[in-house]
Amino acid sequence: MTHLFARMAGSARLYTLIALVLLASGYGRDRFDAWIDATTLPILVHETSSEVRDRNGILLRAYTVENGLWRMDVSQDAIDPLFFEMLLAYEDKRFHTHAGVDPRAALRAMVQALRNGRVISGASTLTMQVARLLEDGTTGKWQGKLRQMRLALALERRMTKDDILALYLRLAPYGGNVEGLRAAALTWLGKEPARLTPAEAALLVALPQAPESRRPDRAPQAALIARNRVLTRMADAGVISQDDAVAGARDPAPGRRFAMPQRAPHLSDRAIARGPGRHDTTLDATLQDQLESRARAYMTGRDPRLSVAIVIADLASGEIRATIGAQRYNDTRAQGFVDMSTALRSPGSTLKPLVYGLAFDRGLAHPETLILDAPLQIGRYAPQNFDGLFRGEVSVRDALQRSLNIPVIRLTDALGPAHLAAALKRAGVEAVLPGGAPGLAMALGGVGVTLEDMTGLYAALARGGMGQPLRWSRSDAPAAQTRVLSAASAWHLGHILSRIAPPPGAGTPGQVAYKTGTSYGHRDAWALGWDGQTVAGVWIGRPDGTAVPGAFGGALAAPLLFEALGLARDGTAPLPAPPPETLMVDHARLPLPLQRFGAQDQTPDLALTFPPDGARLSATQHGIPIKLRGGTPPFTLLGNGAVLATGLRDRALTIPLTDPGFATLSVIDARGTASRVQIELR
Repeated sequence: MTHLFARMAGSARLYTLIALVLLASGYGRDRFDAWIDATTLPILVHETSSEVRDRNGILLRAYTVENGLWRMDVSQDAIDPLFFEMLLAYEDKRFHTHAGVDPRAALRAMVQALRNGRVISGASTLTMQVARLLEDGTTGKWQGKLRQMRLALALERRMTKDDILALYLRLAPYGGNVEGLRAAALTWLGKEPARLTPAEAALLVALPQAPESRRPDRAPQAALIARNRVLTRMADAGVISQDDAVAGARDPAPGRRFAMPQRAPHLSDRAIARGPGRHDTTLDATLQDQLESRARAYMTGRDPRLSVAIVIADLASGEIRATIGAQRYNDTRAQGFVDMSTALRSPGSTLKPLVYGLAFDRGLAHPETLILDAPLQIGRYAPQNFDGLFRGEVSVRDALQRSLNIPVIRLTDALGPAHLAAALKRAGVEAVLPGGAPGLAMALGGVGVTLEDMTGLYAALARGGMGQPLRWSRSDAPAAQTRVLSAASAWHLGHILSRIAPPPGAGTPGQVAYKTGTSYGHRDAWALGWDGQTVAGVWIGRPDGTAVPGAFGGALAAPLLFEALGLARDGTAPLPAPPPETLMVDHARLPLPLQRFGAQDQTPDLALTFPPDGARLSATQHGIPIKLRGGTPPFTLLGNGAVLATGLRDRALTIPLTDPGFATLSVIDARGTASRVQIELR
C-alpha cells in the first residue's frame, strides 16, 4: 500500500508540473516566453556515417561514427510514406499542430494517472522524444520530463517540423549500436527504407519504444508482439486495412542482423581517405556484386595465398564501372586488405603492344614487316625468348601474337627506351623505373605499374590511341584526352590482338582484343583487353611478391578477363572498323623500307649457299657441311630455332645435324643480317 501511494504521489507531482506548464501558456505569458527563449539548446548536428555510393545512388559501403555507432543520414523523400503515417498515428497524432507539448494528450494522461494511481498512457510528443534523445535524458524522473517539455517548446520555436522530424529519424534508438531509421532498416530488414511493407514499417515504429528488449536478433518474439500491436492500432485507426494488418501479422519477424553493404571495400577506403561524408562513384552496384561473386568463385580451390584484382571501365567515358582489390577484404592469408588494383607490380609482356604501336607510328615497322628473332646482345643485355627458341624471320604480327621477346627489344632499342617511358606518361601510367632511368628491359616488364593504370593504357589503345586516366569519383571532372598513338596504329594493334585465340569456351577470335603477361619468376599473371564497349584488366598473384610456380597470364588470368568483359557487356560490342588512313597491304606490297625491319643496315651479300634451299640430303654420322658467303662475322647458326653454334668465323664448317626429317637452317651475322634455307634429311 505504501508503494502504491508513492507511485500515485510521483505521478501527481509529474502531471501537476505538466498542468502548470500548460497554465503558464495562458498566465504570465511574457515571463513564460522569456523562460522558453532562454533555453540553451544542446548540439543539434550529429556525425553521420560516411557513405560511398554507386552511380545510381545505391549504397556500396558505409562506415560507423564515434563509439562504433551506425547513424546514417536520410532524407524524408527516401522513406516510404507509410512509415510516416504509422509513426504519427502511433506516437503523435497532433505533431503538425502542437507547439512541442500536446495539451490534449497531457491532460488525458494526467487524468488517467490520477484516477488509476499509475501512468496509463504517455503524453510524450515526438518533439519531446527528440529533446530526450538530444540530451540522452531519462523518461521516468519528473525533473527530466520537465526539462524535455521546456526543450521541446524551445525546439519548436527555433526549428521547422521537418527539421525536428529529421532529428528523430537520425537519432531514434533501434537496439545495439543502431541509431536512426535508415541504419535500422538496413540492419534489421536488409534494405533501404524507400519501400516498406506494412509489417516492416510497423516494426520500425515499434522498436524505438524499447530498443534493447525488442532487438530482433536477441528477442524476436518481443519484436513480433510489439510489431503486431502497431499493426492492430494502425488498422483500427484506418491507416492500413484489416487485411493488411492480418497479412502483416503472419510475416515472421527478423531474427538476425543483416550485414551493412561492403561492396568495393578498397575503392571505398580510397574515397573516405579524401574526407568524411558522402562520396558518389562511377561504379555500378549490380556489376560490382556480380564481379565480386565471380572473383570469389574463381579463386576458390586455388592457393589461399593468391589474390586477384580486376578493373572494368567504360571505353567512351573512362569511368570505372567495377573494381576489385582482392577477392576477400578480410582474408588475412591472401592479405586481402591490400588493394592490388593500385599496387605496383611488374607487367610482364603487357607493355609489348605499346612498343609495336610506337614502331608503327615512327615508320619502323608495319604488322606485315619481317623482323629477326635470333640471338641478340646489346651491350651486356642479352634477352631470351620465354621458351628459349629462336624463329629467324617472323612478321611483326606473328611476333606480337606469340609474345616473342627479342623482336620487341629490337624495336625498343630503335625507338629509345625514353620514348616508351614518355608514351606511358602520356597514357596516364605512373611507371616506377628501376634505377630511375628507362632501359630496354621496360618492354619485357622491367618497370612498376598498377593494374588500374594498365587498364587505362589499354583503354587508350581501344579508344583509337587517345589516352585518358580512368576515374572513379563522380566529383572528378574527366581529364583531357592525350594522343598516345595514331588511330591507324591503335587499330592495327586491336586487330592483331583480337586474332589471338581466346581461352577454351570463351568465344571465337575477333570479338575481344587482349594480351596476357607473366612477370619474371611467375610472380604476376596479367590479362588485359577490350571489346567495343568495355576495357578490363585482371591481375593474379601473391601480394608479398612470392613466386607462383606454374602461374601464366594466359592460363590463369585470361579466362577471368573474358568473364569480366562478358558481365559488363550490354548486347553486342563489335570492335571498330579501321580508320580510312590505315595501310592494309600484304608483305609484298609494303614499301621496301618496311618489308624488313632494319633493312637499310643489312649486308645484302650474306647468304647460306650450301645446302641450297629445298635440298634433300642423306644423313650421316658426321653431320652436314655448311657454306656461307658474305656477311660480318662472328656468325650464329640455328637449326629449327635452336642455337647450334655461336661465335663462328669460318664460312665453311660441318654441323652435327643427323636426325632424318625436315629442318630449317638459319645463319645470323654480327649486324643481325640473316639467311635461311629449308632442307630434308633422309
